[in-house]
Amino acid sequence: MKVVAFKRTQNGTGASRRLRNAGKTPGIVYGAGIKPQLIELDHNTLYHTLNKEAFYSSILDLEVDGSTEQVLMRDVQHHPFRRLVLHIDFQRIDAKTKITVKVPLHYMNQERSPAVKLGAGVITHVLNEIEVSCLPNNLPEFIEVNLTDLRLNHSLHAKDVNLPAGVELTLHVKQENPVIVLATQPAGAVSDGYNELTEGSTPAV
Repeated sequence: MKVVAFKRTQNGTGASRRLRNAGKTPGIVYGAGIKPQLIELDHNTLYHTLNKEAFYSSILDLEVDGSTEQVLMRDVQHHPFRRLVLHIDFQRIDAKTKITVKVPLHYMNQERSPAVKLGAGVITHVLNEIEVSCLPNNLPEFIEVNLTDLRLNHSLHAKDVNLPAGVELTLHVKQENPVIVLATQPAGAVSDGYNELTEGSTPAV
């Protein structure tokens, strides 16, 4: 994905306010051992680009005054109640250095799962993204999670996700293996005699 920006020379609150009044969004590019560069972007174009999922987890081609470099979007600040992008940060990447990025999860085939087909269950997406580490060329735009075998009263954890080659899961001490999706039965619902907790056992009389 290509993002077009322009160099800016003025910094500070007043300069940023003038930029926003002119329909621009201030930003910065940093990393790769190079001096940070102040930039400005067209606000309306950026605002609509922010609605694209790939913008948050893909390697971006950032063009600044005709020169292009590869970056990741690292932070964006929004106005608390106006539809206004206040500031955006980009990080330069090195093709030989691993990056850590949060990648969206795309849940597939939940309507085919035993939890839904046989158990009348409700699928809850606890996490919509997970953090991974990889070289820039191996970064996936999203990761698919196949729910075909998900059963009622069961869940999937982060370590259950099949990651693409060259991609490693990044886990934190407080959440060593968090739940990403679970299947539950609504209170009072009847699942046509199907119950995962007693599947294979003789029903009580």
